Amino acid sequence: MAVASLTTMKKTAMVLRHRTQAPRRYSDTIFGDEDGLDFEDVSCQRCGSGDFGSKLLLCDKCDKGYHIFCLRPILASVPKGAWFCPSCSNIKKPQLFPLVQTKIVDFFRIRRLPESTERLSQTNIKKRKRASGLAMSKKKRKLLSFNPTEDPQRRLEQMASLATALESSGTEYSNELTYRPGMAPRSANSAALEKGGMQVLPKEDIETLNLCKRMMEEGEYPPLLVVFDPVEGFTVQADRCIKDLTIITEYVGDVDYLNNREHDDGDSMMTLLHASNPSKSLVICPDKRGNIARFVNGINNFSPDGKKKQNVKCVRYDVNGECRVLLIANRDIRKGEKLYYDYNGYEHEYPTEHFV
Repeated sequence: MAVASLTTMKKTAMVLRHRTQAPRRYSDTIFGDEDGLDFEDVSCQRCGSGDFGSKLLLCDKCDKGYHIFCLRPILASVPKGAWFCPSCSNIKKPQLFPLVQTKIVDFFRIRRLPESTERLSQTNIKKRKRASGLAMSKKKRKLLSFNPTEDPQRRLEQMASLATALESSGTEYSNELTYRPGMAPRSANSAALEKGGMQVLPKEDIETLNLCKRMMEEGEYPPLLVVFDPVEGFTVQADRCIKDLTIITEYVGDVDYLNNREHDDGDSMMTLLHASNPSKSLVICPDKRGNIARFVNGINNFSPDGKKKQNVKCVRYDVNGECRVLLIANRDIRKGEKLYYDYNGYEHEYPTEHFV
């Protein structure tokens, strides 16, 4: 690990290359430098400051420094392994996924339905819209299913935007929690182990969740676009108005024990089970397999305006005895509005002080 000299360490601490490598002894910073390099005057190429040494990365090619919060897009944490600055990595704008129906159908593994079944499905959607409005007038707190965009071409554009983001991040599309060999088995996902108990999802809301899942299997996706922002990276925005209490999506990915991921640098891990016995706590890891949930951004918990931007809430539920995580609109969301939720809803450990 590249470490700051004694002068620089008085400012904050150390200059980091990899989070997984152990810091050098304090005496080493006085009597020697890594590979003969002098880090006394290391500063960020963007802001010019040498402060916040624990947030200052060194490029593994040119040895120039960058604060993780000065990079664009911002890095939420120090990356694992080699890291290269924007100049050395030649980062390009993401390559767009082909707007071809057959390719999109194959990418999302959409079930091809007979035309008569599709017409029936659309009829059911219209009936559901009328029924859901009636239900909300009687009981205010029932969850709503999303309403897909009616225009088939626009739905393809929405799905292509998600496919672009998934391919750019090297993520395989999945809309379910996945249990892989060497990770936590499905039997470990027991809501009964939750410390303090877990909120049970009512039967009516389970039916709504299952309806959303079936719609996505048939190519009827939430009205969302994944766009690339030069500051925030990939981010999600509403492509039509979304009502309060609408199910946006389920947070999915590989399920693993928290203990197995203590040194993981993934910035998208989500708590699934916070068990009384820490060894049984589970997390969702969407870096290999996931859906649109991993691209919904977090608010800045340290900014007065952070809470004002939040329009989605993240809730963990007991669904038929298993833990599930849902992203739900917590107010009406306007078309074109970006989606944000609080990354620190439970543990208050995620570093968001430099979020936009």
